[in-house]
Amino acid sequence: MATVCLARCYRNGAIHPLIASSIMSKKIAAGAQAILLDVKVGLGAFMENLDEARALSKLMIDIGNLAGRQVVTLLSDMNQPLGEAVGNALEVVEAVETLHGGGPVDFREHCLHVSAQMLVMGRRAPNPEAGRQIAQVAISSGAAFEKFRVLVGAQSGDVSYVDDPQKFPKAKFIEIVKADRSGYLAQVHARLIGEAAVALGAGRARKGDSVDHAVGFLIHQKVGDYIEQNQPLFTIHANEDAKLVEARLGVREAFGWSDDPVPALPLFYK
Repeated sequence: MATVCLARCYRNGAIHPLIASSIMSKKIAAGAQAILLDVKVGLGAFMENLDEARALSKLMIDIGNLAGRQVVTLLSDMNQPLGEAVGNALEVVEAVETLHGGGPVDFREHCLHVSAQMLVMGRRAPNPEAGRQIAQVAISSGAAFEKFRVLVGAQSGDVSYVDDPQKFPKAKFIEIVKADRSGYLAQVHARLIGEAAVALGAGRARKGDSVDHAVGFLIHQKVGDYIEQNQPLFTIHANEDAKLVEARLGVREAFGWSDDPVPALPLFYK
């Protein structure tokens, strides 16, 4: 129902106030004095273009300033998935790997950039470059992972899963899907991949739907990459044969191809 409401409000031009008030009321009520907002832009986001994202950002900044809060927004790309993992357990495993210094390059870079900005806002670093160095040291020293363990435990989570990600549920079927041609990737459509993940069971199409934490995708390639035929494109984690077939078709449609070089997408626009 919330999705339908948002879609209807979007058509009526009223989505910016709804989203802005929903997000900022929670942040302000929680007592945050410095608020950094990652505003997604692109095919997989509510804000599909930069003008919409800027309008939403301005509203949230204005609300925060009226409440005496320091607010900064980052406009980040969501035309393609960030990182590789799409799905509940898969994404947590990816996060743990990143906290140990691994993880996908784009996901790690995104986290370092956001962390650097937060450290500046919190007056722990004089500039983003120094903030980034602090964040990198926290990862390499293990302090970042230890803080994650504390946060999980504080919310009554089972820390043993963080310590041993192999304990997370695993899908019955794991299939690597390879490229059926060579060329440059011109598109990795985030919304189509998200819809395929919901169809697989990783999210809810309706309020009462159950969520299968084991299923999802690993998207191995990015816009701008040159792909050889038979090179792995994505991996499906599924628990039902029929859903696996549907997911394979849905995610294949998310990939657009070009015979000419294609520039990589930026992580951030502003």
